Amino acid sequence: ADCRYTCHQECRSLIQLDCRRPGPCQSQLSPESTLLPPCSQNVTQTVEEEKPEPPTVQEIKQKIEKYNAKVTNCLLMKLNDDGTYTGFIKVHLKLRRPVTVPAGIRPQSIYDALKEVNLADMTDKRTSFYLPLDAIKQLHISSTTTVSEVIQGLLKKFMVVDNPRKFALFKEMRKDGQVLFQKLPLTEYPLYLRLLAGPDTDVLSFVLKENETEEVEWDAFSVPELQNFLMILDKEEKEKIQQVQRKYEKFKQRLQQTLKEARGKPG
Repeated sequence: ADCRYTCHQECRSLIQLDCRRPGPCQSQLSPESTLLPPCSQNVTQTVEEEKPEPPTVQEIKQKIEKYNAKVTNCLLMKLNDDGTYTGFIKVHLKLRRPVTVPAGIRPQSIYDALKEVNLADMTDKRTSFYLPLDAIKQLHISSTTTVSEVIQGLLKKFMVVDNPRKFALFKEMRKDGQVLFQKLPLTEYPLYLRLLAGPDTDVLSFVLKENETEEVEWDAFSVPELQNFLMILDKEEKEKIQQVQRKYEKFKQRLQQTLKEARGKPG
């Protein structure tokens, strides 16, 4: 009311004014105070939401018992002595673009997995192929396993050598007949989400997709990939130009035909 400060409605909670002239809101302030109190309807203070307290071991135990009671297969969760727990999650791979894998490398065997042999490091040759859209991978993880580690584990199992930042893990939920996707932060714990939702995958499931919900991180791509992108963009640009040219060429022909017909008619 005094300084005529103007802001967007949604920005009100972010504004704190340093009033130096006396005004209606400063009638109860001491001369030393320069911060506008929340007596004006145009200014509110930001209140930080309190984070919920982490569940206790006893609460986790009860949740696991409730979860295991609903399991119809042998994929149970197990509570460890240190308060952590282990269990299984299924991840649907819904990748629309090809992935890069080592060329001429046999699939990883149980021996390789036990010895932690990284077959991708055995050759510099690379090839690309499309993963089936209905591919599902089952992972045995811990309550301390993060989304970032799940993504890296999936790529390792399929011997994908692409940068993990190209991918993101989503949780898929069904509500009121609609399918909703929400990208999970890299520090989230998928097994805890599985525990809260229960074993029913219709309630909650995990999906690996391309990371396209934010700005593209171009430094995550190799030079050949970037060159391929340029070739594709050039091709799409030329096709778009040709489409526009054909469109206006047809319009020009119709216009000329109309003018020709109009000249032969009395004014």
